[in-house]
Amino acid sequence: MARTKAALGSGVRLSDHLSASLLARVFPADAVGDTLDLHKCNSQRNRSFPATAGVYYCMALSLYPECSYEEVFAALTQGLAWANGSAQPPRVAKSSISALRSRIGFEPLQSLVASHCLPLAELGRDPHAFYNGLRLVALDGSNFELPDESANADEFGYPGSRTGHAAYPQAQCAVLVECATHAVLSATIGKYRTVEWELCEELLPTLNASMLCLADRGFRGYARWKAAQATGAQLLWRASTHQILPVQERLADGSFLSVITPSQGSRDERRAQAIAVRVIDYTLPDQPGEPSVQTSYRLMTTLLDANAAPALELAALYQQRWQVEQVFDELKTHLMQSKRILRSKTPALVRQEFYGWVLAHYAVRWLLHAGASKARLRHEQLSFKAHVQLLRREQPRSGAFPPSKAEKAQELV
Repeated sequence: MARTKAALGSGVRLSDHLSASLLARVFPADAVGDTLDLHKCNSQRNRSFPATAGVYYCMALSLYPECSYEEVFAALTQGLAWANGSAQPPRVAKSSISALRSRIGFEPLQSLVASHCLPLAELGRDPHAFYNGLRLVALDGSNFELPDESANADEFGYPGSRTGHAAYPQAQCAVLVECATHAVLSATIGKYRTVEWELCEELLPTLNASMLCLADRGFRGYARWKAAQATGAQLLWRASTHQILPVQERLADGSFLSVITPSQGSRDERRAQAIAVRVIDYTLPDQPGEPSVQTSYRLMTTLLDANAAPALELAALYQQRWQVEQVFDELKTHLMQSKRILRSKTPALVRQEFYGWVLAHYAVRWLLHAGASKARLRHEQLSFKAHVQLLRREQPRSGAFPPSKAEKAQELV
């Protein structure tokens, strides 16, 4: 879907949503400090580069992928230098940055994703983000390249190729996304050859009874369906058209009720553990100007009432699953400026950079959501790329902490 419109509408300015600290508006400094305390890696004394600023620094790495470590630090602290009357921001050595990143680790940033990457859409204000009162979310995974260091290769692995293996190691990630706002609600990272479901299973605790979860056919299977349904969320997943699903009752809208059973155990045991599902089969019509190839789809859902959730509506709704693919495009193409690989050379720092990447994406989406809500626009009417550029441009003027918190600002000088 095209995303070219950057204006917020009459009477609304992007600058209305900028404070003295953009990242700290989304992830307050006090919350960052509390998270560092929880993981016992906060600064115990005033430093030129305290741990709280280090967390924001890990987010900023994704905003300035073309910059050196030292220049990213300068961008992060330039606003504080201006607020304190200094001509230039304080400088730190690359070794100091690496030492602080190693001391922080990845767990505090992982915790911030869990505690602060929350749904943005509101039922009364963003009705397109819901179906029958259920928040639309999608689950999926993707891969990305890492620096070709032996530690990264040993931990994450290489993809295969005709000549042996690819040039760079790769990691696999999984995300749970709010479809309408593209807000990443949960994320995890693992080895390249990890089964995708194993990563996605780690995200299931984020699901709850207020959600309708969409997923592709890679997640099919009795055990996976049972685990996801146990969260209380409703499910709408694509299934294989070759999967054998007995028709127990044909419904008026063309869908039918069926059951899925475990593959192990006696017939009576499998029958006792059967889970009722509803199946929707449909074929998309040919598109004008494209080859005459029709695609058949099969969806499986926990929404058993055809009157409350007609098959045609659910078939149209499933297309929202592709929003998660756009999130991966935003992460890899627009936020990272098409940079091929992350920059971290050890597995722990790769994980740290990954969670900083997710937090930076959420900050951009939070800013875009604030503008869309004020202007009463849908999120797709605004440009993600334009908001990334806005954050990159304005963050150097804002510093890492609100100027009103002088005691925080003093830690950086």
